[in-house]
Amino acid sequence: MAGFKPTAADTLQGAAHDQDSHVLSSPEYDGSKSEEEYANVQDWLSPKDIGKDSMDRLEEDAGEKEGNASPERLQSGAPNILDNILRPSVRVHPDVQAFKQEALRLSGLLSHRGPDSAGCFVEGQTILCHERLAIVGLQNGEQPIVQPDLALVANGEVYNHESLGQEAIKHDLGTSQTDSDSEAIIHAYRRYVVKAAHVLDGIFTFALYDGTKGRLVVARDPMGVTSLFPPGHTFDSMGKPYEKFYNPHWRIPKHIPSALIDYTLLGESLEQAVRKRLMSDVPYGVLLSGGFDSSLVASIAAREVAKASGRQNRLSPATPQELRNRLLLFSIGLNGSPVIKSALKVAEFLGTDHHTYHFICEEGIAALSDVIYHTETYEVTSIRASTPMYLLSKHIKAAGYKTVLSGEGSDEIFGDYLYFGSAPSPEAFQQESVRRVNELHFFDCLRAHKSTMAWGLEARVPFLDKQFVDVAMSIGPREKLITGSRIEKYILRKAFSTPENPYLPDETLWCQKDQFSGGVSYGWIDMPKAIASACVTPHMMALQPQHWVNDPPATKEAHLYRRFFDAHFPPQCATTV
Repeated sequence: MAGFKPTAADTLQGAAHDQDSHVLSSPEYDGSKSEEEYANVQDWLSPKDIGKDSMDRLEEDAGEKEGNASPERLQSGAPNILDNILRPSVRVHPDVQAFKQEALRLSGLLSHRGPDSAGCFVEGQTILCHERLAIVGLQNGEQPIVQPDLALVANGEVYNHESLGQEAIKHDLGTSQTDSDSEAIIHAYRRYVVKAAHVLDGIFTFALYDGTKGRLVVARDPMGVTSLFPPGHTFDSMGKPYEKFYNPHWRIPKHIPSALIDYTLLGESLEQAVRKRLMSDVPYGVLLSGGFDSSLVASIAAREVAKASGRQNRLSPATPQELRNRLLLFSIGLNGSPVIKSALKVAEFLGTDHHTYHFICEEGIAALSDVIYHTETYEVTSIRASTPMYLLSKHIKAAGYKTVLSGEGSDEIFGDYLYFGSAPSPEAFQQESVRRVNELHFFDCLRAHKSTMAWGLEARVPFLDKQFVDVAMSIGPREKLITGSRIEKYILRKAFSTPENPYLPDETLWCQKDQFSGGVSYGWIDMPKAIASACVTPHMMALQPQHWVNDPPATKEAHLYRRFFDAHFPPQCATTV
């Protein structure tokens, strides 16, 4: 497997944009001027000017409150951090009632994620706070959900909530008291106790308090679409403090699957994944980049919406016209970007309504500090791709939408990066694919979830459906290899190649991948690099090892993002990136 890894020319950033060349001209620092002479450039980029009120909020708390570190990227290799996050004994407050106002204030920092209502539960030494984004069970789904012996707060969606509710009735475990899908977590707990997360199908982070036992159970969904500690894990205050509940066979080290491709099973699994994610009591849309993945999700969603007119339940409006009005496609790009042209072509082919938002690079630059605050990262490619998504989410929410489908995850599952074409063997291809899937919560999931939730918009990702992932990752890697006769993601394209009833135009079905931030327009990638070149001097780069002992930035652009990050968060937060 020597040499099989992403290089500067193969990474997500795009081959032409990993170099230090710039499309825009910028004043280079040549050592003849003092750093102060660049203050006018640096000042307008500073967090105090760009960062809305986010820096003000954080500066009050930063460094004074223990435990402000974002747990989004904690890894099992950092037990000291995990102990702080996962062991409630570290967080015990001597007077819970006295701490309640502080808990409510801290919860309020997340109100942008859940702007519809807020709630709080206090019992014994436990406080549960919740900021709600109402999507399912609009009238009676407020949280915390409190029953005589249990209390629950949850983020995300449980797609098998109806079957779990029926199972609870069958086993005399009670009936649903609300229309919220989150209540299914209580049903699952009553039957499976700490193993409740094993039977949930969806994206979720939850904390459940069992008052009869003084027990707290916390879990995060298998793929890490939502945020908390590492994905697919459960915390139990009465048992093992930190236990993995999702460990499929394809994740077993050195296991190489051998299943032959079943195109019907692969296609139907993805269709089912999209169908689940149309569960909503509010209008939903699809993020459309014009590339294959998002276009395929849009096509399947459009078909499901058309079929749903015959259903008599709350997932379907009364008429096909109402259904059509619920599905809109949303795109973003610079003027003249290929995304806009490709997305319009797909929308016309599908016959769906399509909203396009044109942005200018200056908008993206002005948003960088806020993007870094909301995504809690200084990783360069994540910030580049998150910025257009952040800007688009603002407009989608303003249009009255609360949830969208998005196309993350397919590239990692099917090896759709150019360097996968250099895989020396099927085994190497599989191992690299597994690695990329395992790290999705660091990058694509983080971007999709936090860029949208910054505006109270929920992203749903069908490609990361647990059942679909298990089907796709169980296929023998030889079927996924990129060869002279097979382009990237060939088997997925083939599964939806139905000329008699096409899902997509041929030029979209068989198009080559373009990274989201690059597809928006390469001008956007060049802009922050040029700005960073003007702001960050060689002297500042030389001082980095003294300022950042761990993970010093490798480029001027990375340096700029790290400064924004440090302005928002205490120093220990950098260990979570």
